[in-house]
Amino acid sequence: MGNRGGALHNERQELVRYALGRRWITCVLEFRGRKRTVMSPGRYTELFFLDEAVAFAAGHRPCAECRRERFNAFREAWLRWDQSRREGPLRADEIDKKLDAARVNRGNKVTYEWPLEDLPDACFVKLDGAPWLVSGAALLRWSPAGYVEKRSRPVGRVAVLTPEPAVQCIRAGYRPVIHESAAALIGKFRS
Repeated sequence: MGNRGGALHNERQELVRYALGRRWITCVLEFRGRKRTVMSPGRYTELFFLDEAVAFAAGHRPCAECRRERFNAFREAWLRWDQSRREGPLRADEIDKKLDAARVNRGNKVTYEWPLEDLPDACFVKLDGAPWLVSGAALLRWSPAGYVEKRSRPVGRVAVLTPEPAVQCIRAGYRPVIHESAAALIGKFRS
């Protein structure tokens, strides 16, 4: 689960905005016994993702409160790849600012071209109009219910959906959580 900085819905639970602020986070479903009603008036809008790789492709990062261990691992990976950064501790606001610039431009999803053979596992690409998860020598087609199709990973440049800072964190050792349907799909084709 996650959110994009605040209430994206109105009192009739209709989505009225795409985001509110640049703090886009992924959270756990249960934390310290807190109870919420989805789309409560005036409260942040809950967003639900199949897995962490999907949340990263959307431009989110781990929450620094309820997913502190994952946030720290993400921050450590960030520090490994961002060698230009030298002063003080890396704060969530600094990460959010750079992720924000890399995910949306004037209301449009930022994509960029990259050699598919050079992308690490857990990144998302757009191929034939659909989102695909990079997984070893394969690509897995995403659906809201899980990964539903496997194809061999081709060679060549593709449109990358995962913002570049998240790709760099994955390349630097962060391992996003992947939905079990990916393993089931890969296993199905291994025999």
